[in-house]
Amino acid sequence: MTTLLLLITAVLTALIGGLFYAYSCSVVLGLGKLSDTEYIKAMQSINREILNPVFFMSFIGTAVLLPVSTFVFRGQQPVFIFLLLATLAYLIGVFGVTAVGNVPMNDMLDRFDISGSTADAIRQMRESFENKWNFLNNIRSLFSVVSIALVVCACIWNREV
Repeated sequence: MTTLLLLITAVLTALIGGLFYAYSCSVVLGLGKLSDTEYIKAMQSINREILNPVFFMSFIGTAVLLPVSTFVFRGQQPVFIFLLLATLAYLIGVFGVTAVGNVPMNDMLDRFDISGSTADAIRQMRESFENKWNFLNNIRSLFSVVSIALVVCACIWNREV
């Protein structure tokens, strides 16, 4: 059962890391080509649609299963250390950055009324949002990759495999 838990943890960590990675190396590049109005509309739509059960299963599931896996593998070195580091990387660099950085920015953007705004106001909103949001997403991507690598190491060194 512990090996199954570790594998599920690895898959969820990889899924959420893949989401942030794919966003960083493809979606933001495409969004960057849009006009200011199109960009704001697209980001508002994406930020609303990502709030779905599949996303929450991977995002919250990883935040739950990493600490649970770490606890289950306590005393089993080096698996425990890999999982502890993966947990810290995820909770701080992915979950924390999302909660403290990206989500408040998404909420601010969601409240922005495009139809009642001038072109200048829309441009200013994009300028205050896009680069900072992309930077935070790159941080999430980096920490996701670190978490995945550490969970893979835990899988490799797991004695029950």
